[in-house]
Amino acid sequence: MFNFIPAIDRYILRLVIVPMLGVFTLAASLLILDKMLRLFDFVAVEGGPVGVVFKMLGALIPEYASLAIPLGLLLGILLAFRKLATSSELDVFRAVGLGYGRLLRGPYLITAILMAVNVALVFYVQPVSRYYYEQLEYELRSGALGASIKVGEFTTLKDRVALRIDESREDGRQLIGIFARAQNEQGQVLSITAREGNFLATTDSPDTIILRLTDGTIVQQTGGKDASPRVLSFTRHDLPIDFPRIEEFRERGDAEREYILPELVQIGWSDNATEAKRDASQASFNFRLVEVVMMILMPLLAVALAIPPKRSSSALGVFVSIVMVVAYHKVNQYGEDIAALGSVDPVIALWGPFFMFGVLIIWMYYRVAYVPGGQAIGALETAFGKFAKMIGNLFRRKTRSGDTDTALAPAE
Repeated sequence: MFNFIPAIDRYILRLVIVPMLGVFTLAASLLILDKMLRLFDFVAVEGGPVGVVFKMLGALIPEYASLAIPLGLLLGILLAFRKLATSSELDVFRAVGLGYGRLLRGPYLITAILMAVNVALVFYVQPVSRYYYEQLEYELRSGALGASIKVGEFTTLKDRVALRIDESREDGRQLIGIFARAQNEQGQVLSITAREGNFLATTDSPDTIILRLTDGTIVQQTGGKDASPRVLSFTRHDLPIDFPRIEEFRERGDAEREYILPELVQIGWSDNATEAKRDASQASFNFRLVEVVMMILMPLLAVALAIPPKRSSSALGVFVSIVMVVAYHKVNQYGEDIAALGSVDPVIALWGPFFMFGVLIIWMYYRVAYVPGGQAIGALETAFGKFAKMIGNLFRRKTRSGDTDTALAPAE
């Protein structure tokens, strides 16, 4: 199927794709699991349905993917070239005249595809999905998702009904131990207790729901201080409950991260927008753009950190690569924040770190690719090797000391 791709490129692509997909899945899963625990706590406190947790997590996937994609690309290429280096295959390729530029054709093909995916994510999909997440959170807080009735607590509905439920079964469809205090149209107060009940929808009014009660008692206050209340027993009683009025959610665009690309460009360079709005829009636009453009340098950084020193299997480059990518992402976030406040021009705040980071990556790649025996992080590798050797010697001394003490101990 891919016979038009040279065999060497197909081989390197296979080496890159497997770890890349694994890292991408792992990174996205860790980010989602961390957020899932918080969402479960939040939904439990609000009394909402469990299904809304997965809807909210689905809305956050594009946001996490925009960070997981560059990280997966970097580590996929790094682990592939590290495998080539440690198995001496890279030396064979270099010996037959295949330089790093030739070997990087396949990885750059993947980079181009992932850049296109990331552009679609950060400029279109992510803003819309973020707005959907905020809408779900608002509806959960306001009770629009049916989350306003909490077990074991009094809940006021439409200022006319106070309701308390002891137990909920069958995912909220069956309610046990019900107490309600309601006021009818004549102003009379009704105290209602029932063994069980359930909610039923009505076709007459979409703003009203029926609470059907079974086996209970109604105590009706007829009015007057000396008047005795009326007590009625019932086998089945329907109590109409009006939905609380919920305001409509705001329009998309409360924050700059909810704007798609055409909207950012229109607002950021519009004479009609306020200066604060223009600064925030330009900062968001440059932040998203610089995050995508940086992916061009990811293959060079991966190769620079993938090649360990000769006769060494050190994995320090893997750790350094993760630190560099995460640190650069945090620097960009800080640059976006200060640029949005108007303190620094967005070009300086965001493209300045990009230029410095890019120069560092190109220098590291040049050291590995064109300097004989050159190492991008040679000093770190040396320090790491000495530290690892020192820790190993310390453990060996402790082990020998423990063996000596055991040998000198008297036998029982």
